[in-house]
Amino acid sequence: MGTHLTERVVKAAEIGRRKYVVFDEDCPGFGLCVFESGRKGFVLIYRAAGRQRRFTIGTWPSWSVTAARDEAKRLKRDIDRGEDPMDVRTSARHAPTVEELVERYIDEHLPKLAASSSKDQASMLKTLVLPDWRTRKVTDIAPNDVDRLLTKIAAGRPRVWKKSVKPTKAPRAFKSKWTKPNPPPKVFKPTPVRANRVGEVLRKMFSLAVTWKMRTDNPATSFRKRPETARERFLSFDEIQRLADALCADPDQRAAGIIRLCMLTGARCGEARTATFDQFNLDLAIWTKQAAYTKQRRVHRVPISHEAVALIRLRSDAVPKGCRFLFPGDVPGQPVVDLKRFWERMRAKADIPDVRIHDLRHTFASLLVSGGASLEMIGRLLGHTQIGTTQRYAHLIDSPLRAGVNAVGEMLKPRLKVVGGN
Repeated sequence: MGTHLTERVVKAAEIGRRKYVVFDEDCPGFGLCVFESGRKGFVLIYRAAGRQRRFTIGTWPSWSVTAARDEAKRLKRDIDRGEDPMDVRTSARHAPTVEELVERYIDEHLPKLAASSSKDQASMLKTLVLPDWRTRKVTDIAPNDVDRLLTKIAAGRPRVWKKSVKPTKAPRAFKSKWTKPNPPPKVFKPTPVRANRVGEVLRKMFSLAVTWKMRTDNPATSFRKRPETARERFLSFDEIQRLADALCADPDQRAAGIIRLCMLTGARCGEARTATFDQFNLDLAIWTKQAAYTKQRRVHRVPISHEAVALIRLRSDAVPKGCRFLFPGDVPGQPVVDLKRFWERMRAKADIPDVRIHDLRHTFASLLVSGGASLEMIGRLLGHTQIGTTQRYAHLIDSPLRAGVNAVGEMLKPRLKVVGGN
């Protein structure tokens, strides 16, 4: 026999020398557990898989009798359907956290990517995602959580102004001649593009989480992308000539050769920097870039110009015999690592302060367009795997098209007749 549990009955329940349960007559298995310490809580006792189990619903007075009884009835319906509330709770308690998901993503997925992409994604996850989601369960992340995080990233964070600050002279009252320099001011720079990149990484990571049975859906599938303005910087013929002159005059012809190879082939800086002699067939003028050195992780076979062939022959005479790299670095057996200082010097000498090395790749594509090359041809030469990447050069095709239209118009325009005078 049970007792009809009410707030009065719960409050009046006496504390004994050992814990005991007062069962409710309206809901079999549901009862009030009174502990020796005086704490009172609601429990549900049931059988699952031939075993008796005790499920703690909550403590009184945080849970009222009515709320606890309703929860017990809901749990009993789940039990009737074959579920075990204790197993569900245990599984939820030991469910993987976002930190564990990130670790598995870094260990199993990132090694498949190029080194630069792998390093960048790992940095984004560790510095932008984990500080907010580290201990949260993978199953708890919802689309609105993704949106809040990306909004925070897009807003940016205060950054130290990199311009050096000179120390100020101290007043005479101080013994020291110079005071410590003022702390550099901080600027606030929004980063919407970074938010988009993080969103893409989250979409891939949660897609793998579904594959790994960590959750059943992907909360980042339809994240809101922020508008992006693609950088379009193409060198003019005059700028190309100034850069070529600066490269010829510089004593570091090893670094100059890397820049020249980028300009002649449209290759990425990393592809040119790590190029090896066995990748080139100089008789056929073919460069076969191995998958390990390309961004798309695929073998990329492209024709090269006679000027590029001549550059490679010059490099073979310049490097020590047996060296596999066109541009060996200071560390034996390794290619050149960094061109930052060299490129800063070239930008200053050529008066192109806003040009990046990657803009040479865009310039190569623009010259192909001006020569009448199609988007498909440009995509193959640059190693694009998606046509959307090549579409950024579509507007440049207007120039040769306009020249062709004007030529047709010139042929079809009406001839003016000369009318003789009296």
